[in-house]
Amino acid sequence: MLWQYMEQGATALDWTFYLPVAIFALLVALAVPVWVAIGVSTVLLLVFSQALPLSLIGEGLFSGIDHFALTAIPLFILTGDVLVRTGLSRKFLDVAEALTNWTRGGFGSATVLVCGMFAAISGSDAAGAAAVGRMTIDRLVESGYPRPYACALVAAGACTGILIPPSIAYIVIGLVLGISASTLFKAALIPGLIILFSILLTNTLINRRHAYEHGNALSFHEWLANLGATVARGWYAFIVPGVIFYGIFSGQLTPTEAGAVAVTITILMGFVLGTLRLSDFPSMMVSSAKVNGVIVPIIAMSLPLAQALSAMGVPQGFVHSMTSISSEPWIMILLMIAILIAAGCVMETTPNIMILAPLLKPLADNIGMNEIQFCIMMITALGVGFITPPLGMNLFVVSGLTGEGVLRISARAVPFVIFMLLVTLLIAYVPAISTLLLP
Repeated sequence: MLWQYMEQGATALDWTFYLPVAIFALLVALAVPVWVAIGVSTVLLLVFSQALPLSLIGEGLFSGIDHFALTAIPLFILTGDVLVRTGLSRKFLDVAEALTNWTRGGFGSATVLVCGMFAAISGSDAAGAAAVGRMTIDRLVESGYPRPYACALVAAGACTGILIPPSIAYIVIGLVLGISASTLFKAALIPGLIILFSILLTNTLINRRHAYEHGNALSFHEWLANLGATVARGWYAFIVPGVIFYGIFSGQLTPTEAGAVAVTITILMGFVLGTLRLSDFPSMMVSSAKVNGVIVPIIAMSLPLAQALSAMGVPQGFVHSMTSISSEPWIMILLMIAILIAAGCVMETTPNIMILAPLLKPLADNIGMNEIQFCIMMITALGVGFITPPLGMNLFVVSGLTGEGVLRISARAVPFVIFMLLVTLLIAYVPAISTLLLP
């Protein structure tokens, strides 16, 4: 029985822990798939430490993915793919542009808004960066933005993919820490919108200084008429996010049920509009399966790793090491944020959550941080890591999409990182931001 082994776990760490960790880092640096690196490191950890019998790995692999909540992940990913294939995502861009075309930096603001709209359906930052980047980067350049800045803007806006609910990241961290995904979705709404606003504000301030783009000279009535006409042409695209938000926030649907309803409605709308054919399904399914093929094996492999670390007393040792640096809660929070941003730079969200959440949660408990606030802070800090120069993952996504150099994009991403970091600190030190919508 697992708990018997965990009670016998050692608290002192030696080479039996550090060698597998070094091998894991080496495998990741060599671009070995993360789930393979986690699996190899877990086996070595168990062989060297004898903390748990190897026979528990098979049980752990099955238990890691035997959760109904995980069904929501492929459903939201497929919804995002169908949304792009049917052209409904362009309706989001049209409405976002009509909302902001009177402002200075209008199309830049529209790009950020459509990232947020796409995030409210797909729940993935990389998917949002690719989908929105293909639609907007060339038009941003035509509007007067330098290409490196246009790439940085899309990379920053795409961070909302894991910050605005429904988010795959919140489903995963809820699974790891035993918290309802619906509760996390409600808690994340205000922080996610604040992050979105901070990116909009950053773009507006930069545009005001450099005059990349000027707003259209529209009167209020002209702007309102244009917005009304645009919404009339594309209102049906907002049925999908509307169903997701209403279903989850009203409690009528679980995240999994909301994902199933959303993908069904999106497919039906594609057939009605004539933008989706049966011949499109094989490629859509393959595209979604590739994304799921990255996420699900990581989750499966991470549970035996978490069990091994627990049995060895690593979380307790980590808390002891951190508190030996300082007992001040505000310093502990800064250290956690620094760790999360650094991790977000070099690794995807799912492995970061699976590895770091069980380690950092006891530290958060030790300083009296609310578990919901901890989850929101963790995901937000990881999101900041996605555009932190020079290794932020979103920077590489848009670089691969456009051919623009990563370092050139990184230089333009610094203002967005600063503003997003300020919001992260606000979330970390003001619990009410994360708990305002909770009963």
